[in-house]
Amino acid sequence: QVQLVESGGGLVQSGGSLRLSCAASGRTVSGYVMGWFRQAPGKEREFVAAISVSGGSTYYADAVKGRFAISRDNAKNTVYLQMNSLKPEDTAAYYCAAQRTYYSGIRFSRDAYNYWGQGTQVTVSS
Repeated sequence: QVQLVESGGGLVQSGGSLRLSCAASGRTVSGYVMGWFRQAPGKEREFVAAISVSGGSTYYADAVKGRFAISRDNAKNTVYLQMNSLKPEDTAAYYCAAQRTYYSGIRFSRDAYNYWGQGTQVTVSS
């Protein structure tokens, strides 16, 4: 079993930055593709970013491309999401997730991920 705990959320003004962390325990996540998703009130949970096992490949939703950066530190069993130039529409609960190991490559569907954190709230004021 993998336990994921997100941190780093908060209230920030439009144009500001936040860095989210996802600390894993119970098992090393060095062999997992890791992703970040977000869910705004009344909306479905959506893909934000994902990173390959090696960290050499990253993928982003169009809405965050060029503003967000996902990274991982396998030695610390931690994944990060650096969020810059934040906009009010980025307001959501952000979730870290580990992709099912039987998938090859990076998947964008939440159904492809079987371990989830509890989420951390990000609120961007205008």
